[in-house]
Amino acid sequence: MIGIAALWIFILLVGGGLALDRVLNSAITRNFDAQLEYVMTAMIASSEIGPDGEVFFNRPLGDQRFLEPSSGLYYQVSGKGHEPFRSRSLWDRALATGPSGPDSNVHVYDSREFPGETLRVLERDVRLPGSPTLWRFQVAQVRSGLDDQIGVLRHTLVRSFVILGLGLFVIAALQATFGLWPLRRVRREIALVRTGALSRVDARLPVEVAPMVEELNALLAHNEKQAEEARRHAGNLAHALKTPLTVIMNEATARSPDLAETVIREATTMRRQVDHHLARARAVGRRGSAQSYAEVWPSLKAVERAVSRLYRHVTVDIAGDKDAAVHVERQDLDELLGNLVENAAKYGGGRVFVTVRREAGFVEFLIEDDGPGIPPEMSQKIFERGARLDTGKPGTGLGLAIVRDVVEIYGGTISLEESEDLGGMCARLRLPAASSPP
Repeated sequence: MIGIAALWIFILLVGGGLALDRVLNSAITRNFDAQLEYVMTAMIASSEIGPDGEVFFNRPLGDQRFLEPSSGLYYQVSGKGHEPFRSRSLWDRALATGPSGPDSNVHVYDSREFPGETLRVLERDVRLPGSPTLWRFQVAQVRSGLDDQIGVLRHTLVRSFVILGLGLFVIAALQATFGLWPLRRVRREIALVRTGALSRVDARLPVEVAPMVEELNALLAHNEKQAEEARRHAGNLAHALKTPLTVIMNEATARSPDLAETVIREATTMRRQVDHHLARARAVGRRGSAQSYAEVWPSLKAVERAVSRLYRHVTVDIAGDKDAAVHVERQDLDELLGNLVENAAKYGGGRVFVTVRREAGFVEFLIEDDGPGIPPEMSQKIFERGARLDTGKPGTGLGLAIVRDVVEIYGGTISLEESEDLGGMCARLRLPAASSPP
């Protein structure tokens, strides 16, 4: 940043200096030429034609330098067929005259016709009254005074712009250094976060840097949450696999004659648990529920068919919005609804009623059964890993815990209540509604 600032300062100052030098040089030169033009105007105004046809001044010019030889200020009036009328300052020299110009305008040019002197020459062709001759009026002055003024100007400009450039460079360097200094503090605090000395970046920072630090702290919190979910996920999987492994070990130790059947059965259970947890891990990894999409009714019908085959004595009724869709992956939606409907069929009295409805940006599922229900004090504890109400039926106590975790991943909610219609338990599941496929 300092290098780029220095480069731009150099480019702008050089460009600005050249432009200013050109403007001021032009102004000084115009002023110099204006003084010579004033003298020429006085020459023309005081010129007359004598009886001999030669030009003369009816009054002397006011500048004394015209009378001093080689003073550096000269005039000359010349015409074809006439002797040039010259200032005494020219002495034995004469100004060079070219062909007559096409107009009577003033022409300005530089001339090196005198050794050691560069002249600034103004000339004009004028036809005086009473004379058929076209007279050329010339006034010249050495450029040394003009060049000295331009030299002083350029020296002042260069010195001023160098000082200005150094000042701007120092200011830019200080601004970049102190402006970026808070980032050094952020770097130090990030190093402390990495070593575990801090959990967040807590330094007080300018408002320009504070939003970045807020996003960084949000990222740290997000990573912590993901790490905690990973630990909980690993614990859930370990808990789910522990019971089947224990059954297999016990059967193998007792040399049970139906060991093969037991291994197949428990391995199937473990495989189902692994598939389930892999699906949940995918949901955690996605985190972009807005990109997920699943239609509710096909998923419910698939769950109904599966549960009806497992529990032939149970009747599953589905009612509600057939066009509803949610921001959930189809596989995860099948797992959520399958777990809740299967629990209602397993622990109910034979009737399960599922209602689907949309409200306030969510799709709400009510899964009701006619079983004994649950005590109010257990409505939250039942979601803990390993918690079970009926230990007489097979299960790991892991299903509702996983359901709660997956629902929270997608930004939904789940609660257990008492069913008003069937008298048993009512699981109220709310998931973000989707209007159309992404």
